[in-house]
Amino acid sequence: MSGVATAQSATADALEQYRRELTGYCYRMLGSAFDAEDAVQETMVRAWRSLEQFEGRSALKSWLYRIATNVCFDALAGRERRARPMDLGPAQEPLFENLAELPEVTWITPLPTPDELAEQRETLRLAFVAALQHLPPKQRAALILCEALNWQASEAAELLETSVASINSALQRARATLATADATVPAELDADARALLERYVSAFEAYDIDRLSELLHEDAIQSMPPYSLWLQGRESIFTWWLGPGIGCKGSKLVPVGLVNGMPAWGQYKPAADGGYEPWSVIVPEVSEGRIVELTFFLDTQRLFPVFGLPSRFEPERLS
Repeated sequence: MSGVATAQSATADALEQYRRELTGYCYRMLGSAFDAEDAVQETMVRAWRSLEQFEGRSALKSWLYRIATNVCFDALAGRERRARPMDLGPAQEPLFENLAELPEVTWITPLPTPDELAEQRETLRLAFVAALQHLPPKQRAALILCEALNWQASEAAELLETSVASINSALQRARATLATADATVPAELDADARALLERYVSAFEAYDIDRLSELLHEDAIQSMPPYSLWLQGRESIFTWWLGPGIGCKGSKLVPVGLVNGMPAWGQYKPAADGGYEPWSVIVPEVSEGRIVELTFFLDTQRLFPVFGLPSRFEPERLS
């Protein structure tokens, strides 16, 4: 290998080592795992093309984050914020006719949480990411850099080409906005929370409403993007499960690791021919010893490949 080729390979490796953490940053900025992946790829392309202009006056990491921030600002320009169903209107009755599908660009989408992002788990929760979308882009970037990634205000100010005083002011306004966005305090992902979720999996696969009643909070909520319908209260959720959602009875849940910082599952529901067909990626939220939120992401055509889930399971493969 020539000296030039060796140098190029080393540079490519140096850029690639930041891909995962940049994905987490861009995801918080944009609210979509797919958009974040595109943004990081564009960041890498811009960085590679601009290497000759990088004179080492700042750290490679800071330089990449500056490029990624500009890519995200470009992506956000003139675009409506992504949201969860709960952000778009009140809870509705658990009736089939209340289902209304909205375009993919409306929704926060789930993000696999690799080990590299484990320490940032709390700021990848769905509710937190959705709350971030209420902030103007520069406030959003400042809060993510300083609160989620633990940058100094001076570092964020340099990246965003502003003053430390402006960063501190932006952080104060951002924190005030987030304080009103979501009141639920998520539980630590400890042994008790994991055991609770394992009991939920067992009870859901058995469709045992009595056991599920013990696991879900009385005021639990359920949403099903890309549908705007969301349900509030254990009674409404069970009315749905035993009514319009009865097709989920007999489902099998396949673990997919951490998603948005929580254990998650791919759901396969019984098919007419005796097999199991993809239905959702289930991301829960736990607080005070109960499940307080269940998000069923139904866009399995796009999501199942992301989580390495097959397009179909047969009974013998699930035994």
